[in-house]
Amino acid sequence: MTDSFTRILSGAKSALAYMEGNPPEGTVVHVPEDLDVAEIRTRTGLAQPAFAATIGVSLHTLRNWEQKRRRPEGPARVLLAMVEKRPQVVREILGEVA
Repeated sequence: MTDSFTRILSGAKSALAYMEGNPPEGTVVHVPEDLDVAEIRTRTGLAQPAFAATIGVSLHTLRNWEQKRRRPEGPARVLLAMVEKRPQVVREILGEVA
């Protein structure tokens, strides 16, 4: 095998591992510092109460985020960043709200 082919094959294997949920060691995931929570929720098509229940936060917390009195931290920020990229992920992964 040529050196180029070996590097391409290695990259393809890394990409496949990443897609399967096993990112190569040293992978860095960027989570934005500032999220427009109101815009993210709007893109899902859900009202505030339904969106808050779906992502597991209180309506009060969601409203504080949307009105920028507070900002999501930690896992909530990661979840919202995922929803920002793929608004349908709320229904695909987390299911419908009753």
